[in-house]
Amino acid sequence: MDSAYVGINVDKALVVLAIERTLFDIGKPVYERVADRLYKKYNCYIPDCFEKPEYLKAVLKELYGESYHEIINSVRQELGEFAYKKKIETFLTVLLK
Repeated sequence: MDSAYVGINVDKALVVLAIERTLFDIGKPVYERVADRLYKKYNCYIPDCFEKPEYLKAVLKELYGESYHEIINSVRQELGEFAYKKKIETFLTVLLK
């Protein structure tokens, strides 16, 4: 298996865990609401947000208004020590702009 492919899988797993942990820390209903809205609006799941962070951002903004910034900052903090990795940096850049 190509080591670059493994690296992408690890990066994706880190991002998915950061999103899920942040949402579950707020509460299971928040996680379920975000996951449900992602599916209904974009036909995607939380792991798909690694490639399409704009989907997560749009759903959080739609559901939580300006409070979405706090959720995004929590995800950023969860990923803090891994932000130097190119794919994670790209994910965070899209999420934070």
